[in-house]
Amino acid sequence: MTARVPAIVLGGTGYVAGELLRLLATHPHLDLAAVASDSQPDEPVAQFFRHLQPVLPHLRFAGHDEVVEYVTANPLTAVFSAAPHGVSAAMIDRLLGAGEQAGTRPRVVDISADFRFRSAAAYEAVYKHGHGAPQRLGQFSCAVPEHLNALHTPHVAHPGCFATAILLASVPLLSLGLVEPRLFVSGVTGSTGAGRQPTAGTHHPQRHSDLYSYNALAHRHAPEVRALALEASGIEADFSFVPHSGPFARGIHVTVQAVARQALASNELVHALRDFYDQSVFVRVTGEPPRVKDVVASNFAALSGVAHGGTVAVMCVVDNLTKGAAGGAVQWMNRMLGFDETAGLMQPAAGWT
Repeated sequence: MTARVPAIVLGGTGYVAGELLRLLATHPHLDLAAVASDSQPDEPVAQFFRHLQPVLPHLRFAGHDEVVEYVTANPLTAVFSAAPHGVSAAMIDRLLGAGEQAGTRPRVVDISADFRFRSAAAYEAVYKHGHGAPQRLGQFSCAVPEHLNALHTPHVAHPGCFATAILLASVPLLSLGLVEPRLFVSGVTGSTGAGRQPTAGTHHPQRHSDLYSYNALAHRHAPEVRALALEASGIEADFSFVPHSGPFARGIHVTVQAVARQALASNELVHALRDFYDQSVFVRVTGEPPRVKDVVASNFAALSGVAHGGTVAVMCVVDNLTKGAAGGAVQWMNRMLGFDETAGLMQPAAGWT
């Protein structure tokens, strides 16, 4: 497929939406057609994302009724939902229902948590409220792109940002039988992971020059990681996850530790990781510890590993807004529409952020 496809972004005022707009503004095959926000209809997008003013000077937010009309008027649309969990499912259901009635084909990548679980009961057990469109769950697959070669559903749910980093580090260990299926994870995320709405955890005087854990052993991405690691590796594993808030805006660093099944040298571990991701353009494996600055503002992930005394540790860094959300979503949409998987995503990290 070479024709340009109109793209729509739902939930258009948050950080992930802003990152989607940045990527879509220069995408070679997707035309940014509409950004939905019922709270800011007809307001200039650049008013909320000033850094995008040079590339999106005239784009204005659209109401959801306008977006529905757009989906029904176009035979194919690429829909990205950056709406909050608990909200996204109903919005997507409305768009898909309108497309079905009109005979059009919207393709959806949902970045919220609403379609990451196979059943409404599993979702409700984590998020403590009813699912907004349980009849649509079977239409979505959830995986990082590197862990699912063939897509058998019309739509995709992208894993969470922490989940993306943890899965990239842990799935090779499980798939290759290198470790016992009990993994211990420590992760640090930047303040953009907490969303745009200011909170005590994102207030600069409190976040600056500080590091602290939160939701230790109870983070809501842990059940998601368990389920997706099982689907990707075929191994049922336990994950003990302690997340931390770091004093930076963008990026995630995770360390996954486990007991090795047999004696393993660090160079053998790195070689195994390289082989596993040999065909994955966006995953780089090196012998040096990865740094957040290596990947910030890019769709690349960087991994490394060490083995010593029967313990294996794999480190992974991603940008939480890009590879962990908007970039991974564009990567999926490229595949869904038959474009090169790397289209619009090969920008390197800034390096000095």
